[in-house]
Amino acid sequence: MKKKIGSLFVILIMFFASLSLSLAQENGNARKGKFLFRKNCRACHVSGGSAKELGPNTKTQAQWDEAFKNIDKLKCKDQWAQLSEKDKTDIYAQLWGHAFDSPSPEKCE
Repeated sequence: MKKKIGSLFVILIMFFASLSLSLAQENGNARKGKFLFRKNCRACHVSGGSAKELGPNTKTQAQWDEAFKNIDKLKCKDQWAQLSEKDKTDIYAQLWGHAFDSPSPEKCE
């Protein structure tokens, strides 16, 4: 009985370890996202730019979730279409991770 419980415990640990690794990959790289945001978005999304001033702390995490669910409705959807899914995920990680209501809000200047 103890061997079965021990084996089950080991299997569960392996399962959760692999799950956490896959989730970490899906979450994106916020550091790279900050660079990509500056490179691809900052030119227009600044004070006096051609689009609304935008940075991580201009929205809450829920608002960033909603924005990324509706990327096809953005005015800059054509520019977004040119980015890879990985780049979009990295930008999302930066914006969501440093949103207004996050533990570490940040401007992306």
